[in-house]
Order: sequence, then structure tokens, then C-alpha cells
Amino acid sequence: MRRGQAIALATLLACGVAYAAGTLGTLGVQPVIERATQGRQCVADPATMRREHMRMLSHQRDATVHGGIRGAQHSLRGCIGCHASAATQSVAGAPTDFCVSCHQYAAVRIDCFECHAATRAATGAAKP
Repeated sequence: MRRGQAIALATLLACGVAYAAGTLGTLGVQPVIERATQGRQCVADPATMRREHMRMLSHQRDATVHGGIRGAQHSLRGCIGCHASAATQSVAGAPTDFCVSCHQYAAVRIDCFECHAATRAATGAAKP
């Protein structure tokens, strides 16, 4: 076996081990999840929120835009009100803020805040 082939095989094996360990692409770094600052309980358990939050937000967006229903259980304003960082008052202002931290970890582009405010003050959400 040539040296180049050996290196390629070793790299491939290392990636397989990293993938099996669940660390490929993240280098073992977990997202920083700051605890919610308000409320007693989220609208759903953490596993459901991790899996379904985008569907919930999209459904609420449709209800708001098409039906004029505002302030419902799955509103973006409600999420920001509880999850904005105490330091930045934002969910997307710094790499450790709630939304940005998870989306970077999952390698998912976050574009909500291109149009929507990411801070408590801008959304009018209550402060802790």
C-alpha cells in the first residue's frame, strides 16, 4: 500500500470513528444553552422543541399572516421573551446566544432575524 493510500485509509477510519461517536463536524463541542429567564415551563419538552420548533414557528407564522392571530402559544416573541440572553438581551446577537449556539452546532442557517428582531426590547417582550 502506498503512503497516500495509507493516509487516506487512516483518515477515513478516523472519520468513521468520529461519526460513530457522534462528534463529526462538532469536534465534541456542545452548544451553550442558557436557561430560560422567564416562565416556569416551555411550550413543549426539550426533545420536542429540538425536533419541532421550526414547524411550530412556521405554523404560527401562517396563523399570524393569514389569520391575524397574534400572541399565541408558539409566537417568536414568546420564545425571545424567555430565551434571550441576560447579557445581550438577544437570542441571536452573540455566538453564545440561544438560537445562534444551537444553529451553529447543527450547521443550520438561521434567517429568522434577517426580518425579525432578536431582542427583548425590540419585540416588546417582558424582561426577567
